Amino acid sequence: MRTSKTKRFRELIAASPVMLPGVPNAAMARQAERVGFEAVYVSGAGLANATAGVPDIGLLTLTEVVRLAGYIAKAVKIPAIVDADTGFGGSENVARTIHELEAAGLAGCHIEDQEFPKRCGHLAGKSLIDVEEMTERINAAVAARRDPDFMIIARTDARAVEDFDRTVNRAQRYIEAGADAIFPEALQSEEEFRDFASEIDVPLLANMTEFGKSPLLSFQDLAKFGYRMVIFPQSAFRVSMKASEKFLQALKVSGTQKEWMNEMQTREELYKLLDYDPTAEKWLGLSD
Repeated sequence: MRTSKTKRFRELIAASPVMLPGVPNAAMARQAERVGFEAVYVSGAGLANATAGVPDIGLLTLTEVVRLAGYIAKAVKIPAIVDADTGFGGSENVARTIHELEAAGLAGCHIEDQEFPKRCGHLAGKSLIDVEEMTERINAAVAARRDPDFMIIARTDARAVEDFDRTVNRAQRYIEAGADAIFPEALQSEEEFRDFASEIDVPLLANMTEFGKSPLLSFQDLAKFGYRMVIFPQSAFRVSMKASEKFLQALKVSGTQKEWMNEMQTREELYKLLDYDPTAEKWLGLSD
């Protein structure tokens, strides 16, 4: 019997730390799978920036996130977890969020303790909901899931708003409410990552986003501290955007793409990535 993606994800992080590249679309998720990553991360910022062209301030609706994340989850055989922002509302909304993400094929999600409208976790000006409200959201998420292996990760943004000790305290309250794992956003030093891990016994997620508040620690160092999940939410997107910007500038000047052919994914490489045989009449059971 084939193992579900939710169960597989739990098995992965129980066995060893897992590196999760951020993927803003299904094609990039397939690339990550092809090069050997065992799971992928669907960043809220990635969906907002890459797909809608808007900043990461909670502008996408639950319906949009479910659809876009679902494309990614269904495109690969490996598990995908997703950023569910603040849960898209109060406790009842959080319950629906869990139902919809489970149905879309995600292996888990994280929900944060920011007030709506949220802000990027590495920007100033964030506001937090109180601990009791967040624990109610976690309770609702846990009660709502149909698959007991669907992972509910509580993210706390308290370090940038309160202090390190309050971040630890919040995390402990979220564990008591039933969170399977904790995501401490925007810790500010290697020592804080180490000390936080020493205080918390459930699986931990570390965010290695560039140009933010946190130092860029290696996957290996974070694994030694005890983190079981390390996400790189926008790295591939940032690299691709820088490359496309350079190409577009060159195209505007020269009027031809010929000098860039060696930098491009070929048609054959794309078809291989998509498991598409152009000589066959059918692809994924659908005829032309």
